[in-house]
Amino acid sequence: MPRGDKSSYTDKQKRQAEHIEEGYEERGVSEDEAEKRAWATVNKMTGGGKKSGSGRGKKVNKAPAKKGGKKGGKAAGKRSAAAKSSSGKKAAKTRSSKSGSSKSGGKGSSKGRSR
Repeated sequence: MPRGDKSSYTDKQKRQAEHIEEGYEERGVSEDEAEKRAWATVNKMTGGGKKSGSGRGKKVNKAPAKKGGKKGGKAAGKRSAAAKSSSGKKAAKTRSSKSGSSKSGGKGSSKGRSR
């Protein structure tokens, strides 16, 4: 079996890799790099290609797939305090202008609540 051959992977593993690859591409990663990362994630989760035969069933480790969201946000730490402050002020201004249009019964409302 040549290197990079995906014939020993199940259809489910192929679908997972495709879905993970799309997620990386949405974040701006190149196609080649996204494919490499996707298959690395599937391999880490499932232990490689699930060949047919008895005694090969192992639990799927979902930690590598969940890791992506936790690794994000480090870029904000590199931004200056002024840059973070200005974007925060802009967001607050946007929220206040949008919340002004609907003042009735949101999460903060205590109408109809008994204590």
